[in-house]
Amino acid sequence: MILAKERDPRLITVRRGGTLTDADHHLLALWAATCAEHVLPLFEAECPDDPRPREAIEAARAWTRGELKMMEARALGGHAMGAARPLHGAARNAAYAAGQAGVVAHVAAHDLGAAAYAIKAVRDAAPPGEAIEAGRRECRWQREQLPDPIRDLVLDDQRIRNEICWSVFDC
Repeated sequence: MILAKERDPRLITVRRGGTLTDADHHLLALWAATCAEHVLPLFEAECPDDPRPREAIEAARAWTRGELKMMEARALGGHAMGAARPLHGAARNAAYAAGQAGVVAHVAAHDLGAAAYAIKAVRDAAPPGEAIEAGRRECRWQREQLPDPIRDLVLDDQRIRNEICWSVFDC
């Protein structure tokens, strides 16, 4: 569970009654794609012939460029999550990160899903006893990638939803 029961209007687009601009929605999608792509090798090492997670990440980026409709990006995100389901550990979480990035076009709040699953993937890939610190490093790396216009929004959202995101944003 990565979505709050009550949606934050800052993560709902203006046309749907929230305050999120299209420009910031695009930045959230790009940041989510960056987070997911950072851990994609953990999936591809286990499933080198499955393009679905990579396609979902590219779909997020294509949507921001206006080259793909929201429903297409959302569908590709769903396919990446389908690639995750039979797997375990780092590969599974990396595929889920990619899927979450793909669906940011539909629901902006999935940006934290991409980040949280990426942190979980890194934790799962870490040597025994090093998972928590590896996750913290990944969290800090992700925060370094945040564009200034959305930095405060994402950091506040991480604070608010940290508990339902497996507390991975304690970094």
